Amino acid sequence: MEVVVKSRHCEVSDRFRSHVAEKLSRLEKHDHHIVRVDVEVEQERNPRQHDRAVRVELTAVSRGPVIRAEAAATDKMAALDLALDKMTSQMRRAADRRVRERQQRVPVGQAMAALSDLEAPADDTEVEFERQVGPITVTGDGPLVVREKSHSAAPMTLDQALYEMELVGHDFYLFVDKESERPSVVYRRHAYDYGVISLDLEGR
Repeated sequence: MEVVVKSRHCEVSDRFRSHVAEKLSRLEKHDHHIVRVDVEVEQERNPRQHDRAVRVELTAVSRGPVIRAEAAATDKMAALDLALDKMTSQMRRAADRRVRERQQRVPVGQAMAALSDLEAPADDTEVEFERQVGPITVTGDGPLVVREKSHSAAPMTLDQALYEMELVGHDFYLFVDKESERPSVVYRRHAYDYGVISLDLEGR
């Protein structure tokens, strides 16, 4: 992914350019088809606009639609973080839409092949089918497991879990609470609040 940094009415240091490239590299996990991200940094000339002294605009060019996000803050770093958060949210929503569309769309050839393999029962007896979904044997309609993952992790505090969640850019984070030793999930709520769900294990 190419990162192009431009500036207007201000100077941009090599250190800031490196910081921008490192920050924007996280976008690739939300959209693997990104080709280039244009970053425009503009200094506000009006001294009365001190709270919006710097504006950063991001433009992500990929195989899909172009995504833009911009934000203003007192300095370049803060404006970049705000614009990056906006672009990340847009990419997450776009990725969720693509997943839902793929799940709802069934190829015609696959559907016809499935129908040809089915034999109509001679009477009105209902036929139930079994299939294996990961470790679960499902009879008839059942849960759709899109992906299964397991991770090794050491117990951590709530503060550490919040930091890890922000680091990976997810809306939730699964961890083992260091104090209670219970499986827990910290998740993002509206207005920058956080929630925590813990499991009480029976027999303990």
